[in-house]
Amino acid sequence: MAFSTGPWRALLNPVCGVLSQRYFSTTEALGAIQKMTRVRVVDNSALGNTAYHRPPRWVHVYSKAGVGKVGDRILLAIKGRKKKALIVGHRMPGPRMTPRFDSNNVVLIEYNGNPGGTRINVPIPTSLRRLEGEYSKVLAIAQTFI
Repeated sequence: MAFSTGPWRALLNPVCGVLSQRYFSTTEALGAIQKMTRVRVVDNSALGNTAYHRPPRWVHVYSKAGVGKVGDRILLAIKGRKKKALIVGHRMPGPRMTPRFDSNNVVLIEYNGNPGGTRINVPIPTSLRRLEGEYSKVLAIAQTFI
């Protein structure tokens, strides 16, 4: 380009520097959900599918990061009770080539790791298969994978 040499170069260097900077955060919390987030129970358990005046909310995550990603166990406040759940999809974009969902999806699990329902109504990301030893029963009741 003709402007890249000569007296125009001094004027273009600050502009090129501004255009090459990133204006978004690349922290750990970018592809995760945080406390007090509303979630949607996607299995057919009785506790998750009956109507209540408050939606289920995320209370605590059982990981050191402090934010929840796909495959993390969390503690939910649902209908005045505390229940454990497994995150099977969230709205925030995660790493490359992972699906992004329309809502924050969870599956209720018992304290021993067994699922509360008998069927999962939404597609599950294939990245959960690496956790097969821990949640093999949850993967067994899933209908479809993405």
